[in-house]
Amino acid sequence: MVDTAHTGNHRSGEGRGWRVLGTLPFAAAIFVFVNALYIFLVALGNITDYGTNYAFVQHVLSMDTTNFGQPAGQGLDPDVMWRAIDNPVAWNIGYIGIIIAESLAAILLIVALVFFVRALFGRAGYGPARLWSSMGLALIVLVFAGGFIALGGEWFQMWRSVAWNGLDPAIRNAMLAGIGLVLLHLPSAAWEKKSAAEHGDR
Repeated sequence: MVDTAHTGNHRSGEGRGWRVLGTLPFAAAIFVFVNALYIFLVALGNITDYGTNYAFVQHVLSMDTTNFGQPAGQGLDPDVMWRAIDNPVAWNIGYIGIIIAESLAAILLIVALVFFVRALFGRAGYGPARLWSSMGLALIVLVFAGGFIALGGEWFQMWRSVAWNGLDPAIRNAMLAGIGLVLLHLPSAAWEKKSAAEHGDR
């Protein structure tokens, strides 16, 4: 006859201590940490140094450098310039919207990290950590893939600009967040750690 109590205790102890470093949840937590740190610093930089990246938003939305390196305002394609936005109020609204999204992503991922620490080194389950991480990382993908790559890159033709082309960083940021999302949703028995409440009921 199997000693279920002993087996349960053994399984609940698996992944504790240094062994947690080799688990899928720990790898996912590392990606969450890296993304949290990065997006926090990006948001902080945009807030404290508003003018630098405001100029980027201004040139992208006004499409005044979509001419493969010619002087600003020259050699622009009239077939797409109807998409340009020349209103400074709209530039500020767009930039503030980006900052808000980045700040929200940072908050979501910081909360997720707290839940990850509780799950990795305590008795809490991984459910809340995966939920908050998924929301934060999905928001980063939305900002950089949806906002910078799709809207900025294609709609506002950022790919034609030499001076104000943010496609490469946007692709890297979206991929970094995307890898984290994949890790979070890979099936693994390591995610099935029981919460403290579930342990107490048995």
